[in-house]
Amino acid sequence: MQIQVRLFATLRQLAGWSQQPLELPAGATLDEALAAIDQRYPMLTIGQRTFYAAVNQEYAKGDQVLRDGDEVAIFPPVSGGRDSLALQEAMQATVQKRFEITTQPLSLDDVARRVARPDCGAITTFAGIVRGETMTDKGVRGTDFLNYEAYTEMAEAMLARIGAEIMTQWPKVAAVSILHRVGRLEIGEPSVVIAVATPHRGDGCFEACQYAIERLKAIVPIWKEENWADGQVWVEGPRQPELAVAYSGQPTSAPSI
Repeated sequence: MQIQVRLFATLRQLAGWSQQPLELPAGATLDEALAAIDQRYPMLTIGQRTFYAAVNQEYAKGDQVLRDGDEVAIFPPVSGGRDSLALQEAMQATVQKRFEITTQPLSLDDVARRVARPDCGAITTFAGIVRGETMTDKGVRGTDFLNYEAYTEMAEAMLARIGAEIMTQWPKVAAVSILHRVGRLEIGEPSVVIAVATPHRGDGCFEACQYAIERLKAIVPIWKEENWADGQVWVEGPRQPELAVAYSGQPTSAPSI
């Protein structure tokens, strides 16, 4: 069978490609796919790093059995629930309108309009802005610009999932919108904007907005590259143990390639 392998951020840069087909025996698992990738592309050193994997845009573990035509994405921790029927329906209904990865400039007015409703008297907004300095292990240094990359299809689905989680946790929330920009961003430009609409200001809109940005930084596959006058580096966030793939780099049996 044949699968499609996609790499992002640091891994894409190390390999020099973003998407490649991979032949595997029928019934191979994700672990066996990783072994084949490790064998063919040792420069990725996936047995020595923390990384996540997704199969068809859903986070996956090593024992998942793959099927012909599956898309397997491998990516570092992102820089920055439950799957009940109600959550799935909410995701499907809103992903195109209110949850978006875009290359266009963002504005709080735009994201607020996306959640405005006649039955809501409160809209809370949040903007994440590109800073002109970065804290490193050698101290603070100036940032020239940022470059954002996303696994777009999965990222939009994860944004919609966050919106559905919010509406479950805070039942009075009537609408949520989360927009994230990718590509080159200059100092002072918004990289992410969030809006939450509720009937009244005490109905959870402030808490929901904070939840959205913290959850985004934990599960949404978006990465940023810090660019300085003398180089650049991909920023990887804290490891999320429940998402990381436990691949040792020493598979018991790797399929021949």
